[in-house]
Amino acid sequence: MAALTVFGLFLFLILFGTPIGTALGIAGIGAILSFDLGTAMISRNFEANIAKFPLVAIPFFILAGNLMEKSRIVDGISRFIILLTGKNVGGLAIAGVITCIFWGAVSGSGPATAAALGLVFIAPMIKQGYDKYFAASTIAAGAGLSIIIPPSIAFIVYGNLTDVSVGALFLGGVIPGIIVGIFLIIATYWVARTHNFRGTEEKGTPKELLKAFINSFWALLAPVIILGSIYAGIATPTEAAIMGVFYALFVGTLVYHTITFRVLFQALADTVMSSAVVMFVVSMAGIFSWAAATLGVIDAAANLVSSLTSNPLVFVLLTNAVMIVAGMFLDAISITYVFMPIILPALKLLHIDPLYFGIVFVIALAIGQITPPVAVNLYVTANLIQSDINTEMVKYVIPMVIASILALIFITLLPSLSLYLPVGAGLYTPIK
Repeated sequence: MAALTVFGLFLFLILFGTPIGTALGIAGIGAILSFDLGTAMISRNFEANIAKFPLVAIPFFILAGNLMEKSRIVDGISRFIILLTGKNVGGLAIAGVITCIFWGAVSGSGPATAAALGLVFIAPMIKQGYDKYFAASTIAAGAGLSIIIPPSIAFIVYGNLTDVSVGALFLGGVIPGIIVGIFLIIATYWVARTHNFRGTEEKGTPKELLKAFINSFWALLAPVIILGSIYAGIATPTEAAIMGVFYALFVGTLVYHTITFRVLFQALADTVMSSAVVMFVVSMAGIFSWAAATLGVIDAAANLVSSLTSNPLVFVLLTNAVMIVAGMFLDAISITYVFMPIILPALKLLHIDPLYFGIVFVIALAIGQITPPVAVNLYVTANLIQSDINTEMVKYVIPMVIASILALIFITLLPSLSLYLPVGAGLYTPIK
């Protein structure tokens, strides 16, 4: 009865198009009221779920990304990468994916990256004769790297739930993020070769490349400051996010002179809106999880999940599949709060390292950002080409999804790819 009330009401609301955060809140509060768990627990859980220091990093990383986007800091690095690709097959699209890899080290949000780099790459790609749906699909897929390559909002939420070091998660995402990027580049090249999509009309001379590299200096310095401060022990992820904000302000106002008071106000307004959505989902998902745990639904579901297999690798692969399907209907934060309380006991029972699992878990969530019907990254880039998500766009995104899944399987089979850097840096001790 309890499971039917909690999950049944949630699924019912989702099927009728209720926003995810609202559906989680109604289901959780409904269960608290129905089973007389104490109305005071609603407000207590609401506050407890968002009043956590690690979560303060989220709005600051969002603000840093917004300021860097509006300062046009990405223009320098994108120009350098475009000159490198020259007239190669799919060169402009490949440049877009490579820039997404870099931008992942600046922005922790997939949709924000899709918006920032979509404005830079989609119009030039269309001008060069690329199909507009291919252009939108490529940038949307590449933007998913932003929640794998640090800093990542998804890692912050996962670390907050599982008590895994956020800094270790950040470092653990570097190699897997680059690997997923390489798989996406291969898929992009294959599609571009099939349709004869080429790069720019020019190939950079050594002098032009040097000039473009120098112009990209401030962009290249951003991840060094943000991530370097964390791994050097100078700052926590939250403090590094604040440093990123001040760095973006410095570059935008004193170097590029692109951030005015009006632009700053717009960046702050965009940050408030994005952060409010994230924190609302976090608070409502927390109420939902608390109600489900108190009623014993989480334990029952965890026991069921644990009984499916005793093989750790099979369990992780099955979980990957479930998360990819869930990503078609739910956003990354909601999936984390709904599923991780159920999965975490199974990880402990099967002795699966939580940091390794967190990396593959977030990669699966990144795939969900380009799988319709939710596909938040695709919605952003589709809007940039003034279109809806249609069969033409899906046709081009399928190879990107397949490439990402193959990368996910590869990374799942080799846990050392996720653990090598954080263990080597002394930030994490894997479980035995």
